[in-house]
Amino acid sequence: MATKLIHRRVPIFTLADGETIAATCTANSIALVRDDAGWWTCFVGEDGAVERYDEPFPSQEQALWSAKAAAEFGI
Repeated sequence: MATKLIHRRVPIFTLADGETIAATCTANSIALVRDDAGWWTCFVGEDGAVERYDEPFPSQEQALWSAKAAAEFGI
């Protein structure tokens, strides 16, 4: 089950294995998604479009730090 926290009014979801961004996240939120390469910080736009950084982070903690930094600017 995904976990959710709010930072600067921006929802940040950490998805569990098998969960999808489309089914879990809301518009103007951030999703942390793990795969074999690492942890991706994904940005969900107002229209549901998803963008992410070019490379994953090696840990969930680093991806979360990145998400919080982005939330400071109001993604």
